[in-house]
Amino acid sequence: MTNKTEKEAGVIDVHRIMEMIPHRYPFLLVDRILDYKPGEYALGLKNVTFNEPHFQGHFPGHAVMPGVLIVEAMAQTSACLVVKTLGKEAEGKLVYFMTVDDARFRRPVTPGDRLEIHVKTIQHRRNVWKFRGRAMVGDQIHAEATFSAMIMDSADV
Repeated sequence: MTNKTEKEAGVIDVHRIMEMIPHRYPFLLVDRILDYKPGEYALGLKNVTFNEPHFQGHFPGHAVMPGVLIVEAMAQTSACLVVKTLGKEAEGKLVYFMTVDDARFRRPVTPGDRLEIHVKTIQHRRNVWKFRGRAMVGDQIHAEATFSAMIMDSADV
């Protein structure tokens, strides 16, 4: 088997994701980027497991991933796309939500689900990006939203 580069394989593992964005467990909500095209789209993966801390209280006896965390997973997938688009100088920068629009939560996400996070760039002007995201389990949409974010150096905050 040949040793493919990250781009040839179309996969970014969790170790590389942690180099790209500042999030860490328990708030790192993307396990892998399965595919991407800089400036256009990314496909992230979140393996939802019962031992995640939010399931202790949301909800006892009926574990459901909070919708805001699904949208956050979309944002983190988008942040990886931004880094792959802008290059190494964008690694570790902070990404701040500016808007979340048209959010729809269609089905619950529960432990054991393989959440695929599809994000597509809608617009990019300077350090402001706008995306459309869908969170899917299998071929079913569980959540979707349009959101924008500002990318900044931590020194600028």
